[in-house]
Amino acid sequence: MLWACVLLPRLALDDVLRRRPPSDEPLVLVGGPANARIVVAANRFAQAAGIYRGQRLSAAQALLNHFDTVEYDPAATARAHRFLAAWAYGYSSDVALLPHAVVLEVSKSRNLFGPWCDFETTLREGLVEQGFHHRVALAPNAHAAHVLAGVRDGLAVTTTDELRRTLAPIPVQRARLPGGVADALASMGVRTLGQLMQLPRAGVQRRFGAGLIDHLDELTGDAPAQLESFRPPDSLDLRMEWSHEVEHSGALVFPLRRLTGDLAAYLAGRDGGVQRFVVELEHRTGEPTRMPIGLLAAERDARLLFDCARERLERQALPSSVVAMRLVASELPPFVPAGRDLFDTRPANAMPLDQLRGRLLARLGEKAIYRLGRTVDPRPEHAQAREPTAVVPVPEPSPRPTWLLDKPVPLYGETLTILAGPERLETGWWDSGDMRRDYYVARTAQGQRAWVYRAPDAPGRWMLHGWFA
Repeated sequence: MLWACVLLPRLALDDVLRRRPPSDEPLVLVGGPANARIVVAANRFAQAAGIYRGQRLSAAQALLNHFDTVEYDPAATARAHRFLAAWAYGYSSDVALLPHAVVLEVSKSRNLFGPWCDFETTLREGLVEQGFHHRVALAPNAHAAHVLAGVRDGLAVTTTDELRRTLAPIPVQRARLPGGVADALASMGVRTLGQLMQLPRAGVQRRFGAGLIDHLDELTGDAPAQLESFRPPDSLDLRMEWSHEVEHSGALVFPLRRLTGDLAAYLAGRDGGVQRFVVELEHRTGEPTRMPIGLLAAERDARLLFDCARERLERQALPSSVVAMRLVASELPPFVPAGRDLFDTRPANAMPLDQLRGRLLARLGEKAIYRLGRTVDPRPEHAQAREPTAVVPVPEPSPRPTWLLDKPVPLYGETLTILAGPERLETGWWDSGDMRRDYYVARTAQGQRAWVYRAPDAPGRWMLHGWFA
């Protein structure tokens, strides 16, 4: 087996920055008690001013007069961690969470994504697109890959013998040993993993417990790694909050694009789609504004999801300023890619009909898009009714025209070629709308397909009742 580790050294900060428009202003994540606030993370502009992780907030304010501060939210960081695990699920069915990292088994996935050099490039491109800084390493087991990713980015070890040689010079402080073992070992003169592995196992166990021995066995592959497999949930709840108030819908486009992009990445990871989701705009006071987004079929294209949501947002009046945006997708049906004929003559960038109808549905509303369905009344004037697009159409037992005239009109001077018929309709006696007609599908001299019948008062004259597309 081969495991890839995606180490996320700036997970909390990246999760904040990717949800904000690009800016060159200093930004600091702060945490800790009110009387001892410290810097949890700082962007590169704040670091250039001398602000660093673990620094007292008062000291940072003495170095820089003005910088934006964001409260560190461990729950939001955990959600971002799980989101990346769901994204990684699209590359492997064996995914697990480790501290500040996601590990995935890739030996089987290389048949699909190619050799490791190409697979690694694909992973890195996806992480850059999602907005996360990362370090990637490959090793025969997950814990070793976790350690190697912290030592050197891009390191790839594929055999057990090579892994032992690579682990040997690694300092114990960087080997992710349990508890405070690393400092105790360093004080004893044991500074590398190679020196530690040469010590008698019985003595190491008596001094530091069985946990250290188990950890070393997992690093070298002598014992199976104890990992809890990650499975993406069947629903998704995303949220973005900002410190200022947004009063115009135009300023909500950026967070909407990010949320729908995250939704598309999540759906691709679990190989699913979404047909209906809800965007909520939260206000300082009052109930949130709900915007349901409906599609005609399950989709997962990021651009399509964003366009449909933006169309709905542009039609939404804001009752008050917005302080947060939430996206909830509680139903994630399977995704079936749309097929296309091999000899399709449409341009490559032509929009499929279902996507066009989905965008019209988002822009105009559910009541504006409908299809014609049939009723139980066989009379042509009453046989059709409007149905929602979500209703599966019932096949017509006999052909019916797409364009049905309100009233039949005489058809003069036309030479008709009968294509189908007659179809006798004799009904309507119960409501004084009695009719007896024999309908035909006919082609005119101009090549049009018409739905006609003989006039009862003039047997030699045709009456036109509709046109076929």
